[in-house]
Amino acid sequence: MIAEGVENEEKWLAAGIAGLQQNAFYMHRALDSNNLRDALKYSAQMLSELRTSKLSPHKYYELYMRAFDELRKLEMFFKEEARRGCSIIDLYELVQHAGNILPRLYLLCTVGSVYIKSKEAPAKDVLKDLVEMCRGIQHPVRGLFLRSYLSQVSRDKLPDIGSEYEGDADTVVDAVEFVLQNFTEMNKLWVRMQHQGPAREKEKREKERSELRDLVGKNLHVLSQIEGVDLDMYKDTVLPRVVNCKDEIAQFYLMDCIIQVFPDEYHLQTLEILLGACPQLQPSVDIKTVLSRLMERLSNYAASSAEVLPEFLQVEAFSKLNNAIGKSRGFYDALSLRLSLLKCCFPVKSFPYPNLYKFQVIEAQVDMPIFGAVTLYSSLLTFTLHVHPDRLDYADQVLGACVKKLSSKGKLDDSKATKQIVALLSAPLEKYNDIVTALKLSNYPRVMEYLDLETNKIMATVIIQSIMKNNTHISTADKVEALFELMTGLIKDLDGAEEEVDEDDFKDEQNSVARLIQMLYNDDQEQMFQIICTVKKHIMTGGPRRLPFTVPPLVFSSLKLVRRLQGSQDQEENPFADESSTSPKKIFQLLNQTIEALLIVPAPELALRLYLQCAEAANDCDLEPVAYEFFTQAYILYEEEVSDSKAQVTALHLIIGTLQRMHVFGVENRDTLTHKATGYSAKLLKKPDQCRAVYSCAHLFWVDDQDNMKDGERVLICLKRALRIANAAQQMSNAARGNTGSVSLFVEILNKYLYFYEKGNPQITVAAIQSLIELITTEMQSDNSASDPGADAFLASTLRYLQFQKQKGGAIGEKYEAIKV
Repeated sequence: MIAEGVENEEKWLAAGIAGLQQNAFYMHRALDSNNLRDALKYSAQMLSELRTSKLSPHKYYELYMRAFDELRKLEMFFKEEARRGCSIIDLYELVQHAGNILPRLYLLCTVGSVYIKSKEAPAKDVLKDLVEMCRGIQHPVRGLFLRSYLSQVSRDKLPDIGSEYEGDADTVVDAVEFVLQNFTEMNKLWVRMQHQGPAREKEKREKERSELRDLVGKNLHVLSQIEGVDLDMYKDTVLPRVVNCKDEIAQFYLMDCIIQVFPDEYHLQTLEILLGACPQLQPSVDIKTVLSRLMERLSNYAASSAEVLPEFLQVEAFSKLNNAIGKSRGFYDALSLRLSLLKCCFPVKSFPYPNLYKFQVIEAQVDMPIFGAVTLYSSLLTFTLHVHPDRLDYADQVLGACVKKLSSKGKLDDSKATKQIVALLSAPLEKYNDIVTALKLSNYPRVMEYLDLETNKIMATVIIQSIMKNNTHISTADKVEALFELMTGLIKDLDGAEEEVDEDDFKDEQNSVARLIQMLYNDDQEQMFQIICTVKKHIMTGGPRRLPFTVPPLVFSSLKLVRRLQGSQDQEENPFADESSTSPKKIFQLLNQTIEALLIVPAPELALRLYLQCAEAANDCDLEPVAYEFFTQAYILYEEEVSDSKAQVTALHLIIGTLQRMHVFGVENRDTLTHKATGYSAKLLKKPDQCRAVYSCAHLFWVDDQDNMKDGERVLICLKRALRIANAAQQMSNAARGNTGSVSLFVEILNKYLYFYEKGNPQITVAAIQSLIELITTEMQSDNSASDPGADAFLASTLRYLQFQKQKGGAIGEKYEAIKV
């Protein structure tokens, strides 16, 4: 049925275009031969095609545009005729003899345009005659397009100030009256469309009206371009005529047009009238969009220049908007009661307090969804931040009103509303570029309470991004407490909620929290310790999934404070220091508790690394018992929790590397820890791993900058043990694969021999090095040796190093001279 209607409409349009083109052809021929009567005859027949009622507005527009193009050519002909001496007044009367009224009026408008341009009659008289004549067409679609044509041909011929058609002192009034009268008549036609036809086609008619609304709105654009329309005329003449409409579609569109086309300063000065009109709009009108766009324009106007801000203060713009939008429910209830009592005594038209109507914007929209209300509050807050950036109490007042509106709804489940809440909460961050300022708003966290978990996370991420972007300095424990309360959705699961979260998204969220922790800083050591304690309190509630991300930055932030304390040496210089004051010992106690939390994850490798970092910091503070305790915890983790062979290798090398840098231990404690490390090395699963760990242990007995930690004999023992393990690895390879495998382990051990030989270890002799070189050479030449280009290159590089050392001459050259390559 619908397809058949569309097909028929296409046929009707094609027939109309064909008839129009045919008559246009004859009209052109008449124009070329300067035959005025035939030109008028065929132009009238051409315009008769516009009398159709079968086309939808969209299709009618196609036909109209073709006719419009032809009328422009006819207008040029009329101008030429007037230039050749033809009386334009006679022509104006002649076209009125056309048989049908619609072609007659189109021709009349066309000749009228030329008539005004000839200046043979005042423009206001011709325009008044034309706008009155057009009342002869009352069909909505045909009448709208006719009046649109009139508006189009007359827009550059209005008797405006400075125009060539300007007349007497009231010329601007005449121009405005013409446009307003044409607008009013078009609006009536537009509204009439809604009430024609059966009720079942209501949606179709509304769609058609939507397609035609720009024809009506163009009049307002023309009005806004008239130079003589000043604020007083706009306020007293234009605005009351435009807003005086009861149709819901027209109300929304016309209010939106007014906001878009007229200057911002006009809106500011007539704010009370606009707000007074809002509660009188039909309940179905999208008032939130109207007011939001109004506030958006005013916000941009305020942001354009600081010089315009006094205008906002003068008209008390915030107070008026806040009264219209931001008041609480209790306010409205009380106000409604007072209004009811007053209206009992006064008829509406003589009501003595008309301004009170403006307070009923939200009340008038009883079915306004929460999304609409939040949108209004978001726009009002943006307006407030632009106009009154120094008045945080105003911004907090808006947020408080939003909280009261949300209090009856509980957690929001409307995605549109939550999106607007994010926009609302992001506005202070974007304006001040400082979360610290936003934290001063007492209602800011209260609004966040109404967000669901996912949106809470989004908002928390926005806050963190703002802090990162602006490098915001958060320097007190109270501010950190408030900040972490806002970011609850990222730090812990809300209300035990279990949600399926994408692993990559989760990592990004937690990494952002980790970066935030690193940015919390205060020069005062006591304050910094309080910040650390506050962060610890919050992240400990994060659960096993979050701790591996949040504990490390807290540990390293604490270690920075330890080194600051150790550098200042306040504790040593002040024997009367308060026991409650911050000290490295107190921080290490907190760190021990913090790292223990990783065991429930479990994350033993991470915990082991952090224990070793803490041990190294305790070493710098000369706290031997603390350092020993951290090493003990690391060893316990290695023995009981680290079971993967690769993880064991990595952890053991970390232990050896950290222990080698420790200088705080006494002989007994160091021997104990060193013995344990060498024992672990010999127990690794793979022989190559054993070999590398054992020769690494040799460094534990020879520390360059500490004379009391140079035991050459034990170094040699480690290296010989490593050789035995490497030899055993070759034998196992020969038994399993039929070849002795690579000699890379022997080359590595050779490099260790050379290192300790160069450092002056008396137990490392030339003979031992020479013997090892010969062993490697023999193994590489053996038939059972597997080819290994990496090992060959490593050996060649080592031998080149020996040659280089020999060539240096002096003591170093003499030292290496005995080694034969």
